[in-house]
Amino acid sequence: MSFRIVVIPGDGIGPEATEQGVLVLKEVGQKYGIDFTFEEALAGGCAIDREGVPLPKKTLQACLSSDAVLLGAVGGPAWDHLASEMRPEKALLGLREGLHLFANIRPAFLHKSLEDACPLKLKITRSRIDICIVRELTGGIYFGKQGLKQTRAGWQAFDTAVYSDKEVSRIARKAFQTASLRRKKVTSVDKANILESSRLWRNVVEKTSKDYPEITLEHMLVDNAAMQLIRDPNQFDVILTTNMFGDILSDEAAMLTGSIGMLPSASLGEKKPGLYEPVHGSAPDIAGQDKANPIAIILSTAMMLRYSFSLEKEAAEVEKAVTSVLEKGYRTEDIQSSDTSVVGTQEMGRLIRKEIGVKHEQ
Repeated sequence: MSFRIVVIPGDGIGPEATEQGVLVLKEVGQKYGIDFTFEEALAGGCAIDREGVPLPKKTLQACLSSDAVLLGAVGGPAWDHLASEMRPEKALLGLREGLHLFANIRPAFLHKSLEDACPLKLKITRSRIDICIVRELTGGIYFGKQGLKQTRAGWQAFDTAVYSDKEVSRIARKAFQTASLRRKKVTSVDKANILESSRLWRNVVEKTSKDYPEITLEHMLVDNAAMQLIRDPNQFDVILTTNMFGDILSDEAAMLTGSIGMLPSASLGEKKPGLYEPVHGSAPDIAGQDKANPIAIILSTAMMLRYSFSLEKEAAEVEKAVTSVLEKGYRTEDIQSSDTSVVGTQEMGRLIRKEIGVKHEQ
């Protein structure tokens, strides 16, 4: 087997994180005889500095001809002064739109060995926290009409949330299909008491659910969902929600796992390639200090193995390796607790690779 992967290191801790993800994939390839080839490309703030745009055309073209894309992180205060259309985050939106990625899958799982890192009470964390957020990725307020204009009353800005029934139906199907492989429950999160786009969302989700009679569907307003994630996260299996709500709720769910540095994600369309990235940001304050937690991007490579390459055994081995290292008491700074050994980015990556099963020189 041979797969071509485009690697976008990005900004801040992105290059450090992607390095560990690539090394893990190489480890898997060496063990199982899989030929992974890697091509590096620019996007984000570094692309602005070198190419003058957040997403160069050659980067998008390289991604379109690949089997999968591995992305570190983009953005940082160095580019905050730029106009909206030139900010590093536009690279993310451009990749999602250009690759036709409409479904963002974000699993949030609390390892038993990380109960102390979770901010919730132990009586909650002792129950299994295992949530999968399915976020719509190419519609809603992030892709609606935006504007800034001067009026008699002063400056006025607007962002419009737009959804079509087709956009809602396809992401709903992805959520129901995901739930069918889990605990068979979908919680659809919206703001239907206020927003017309949410009322359409709820109606289409309800209609789509009739094709999945084995799945239990419930609807929940987003403010209540944010509260319930803290009060009783164990009530959730699959959370289906819009672009903006999913962006916010998945970061909240990340803290249930002990740190945002633990949360992977996969952005998928109808066809290849998929885009795989950690949920954490570029964290420029710790860039280059060997402090970044590489687990999120390593778990993102496991999702790549599973979703893009249909390599379930290999994906499970990467996940098992992460669990084993954590159970042995190794931690990066963001998830450290008493009686644990704090290691840096590179050492955490090495320990995980060692668990996969190939010996390495010290």
